[in-house]
Amino acid sequence: MPRIRVRLTFPPEQIQQPIVYHLVKDFDLIPNIRRAEVKADYGWMALELEGDEGALERAVAWLKGRGVQVDPIERDVIVP
Repeated sequence: MPRIRVRLTFPPEQIQQPIVYHLVKDFDLIPNIRRAEVKADYGWMALELEGDEGALERAVAWLKGRGVQVDPIERDVIVP
């Protein structure tokens, strides 16, 4: 099953939203949170997502549409 590793950076208005829940419920993905830091006005998460390739692509588009910055990770390095 395809898997991607990404770093999600959340804008302040998305900090309290159930983003990971929607990735599971709406896109049928399996998340693995590797690292995260959430504060009142800032948050980021290093996340592995596993699932159907089309669902992964739709999920990334959905995240970007919500204002979440999505950066690919390769071996703990964020790819520009």
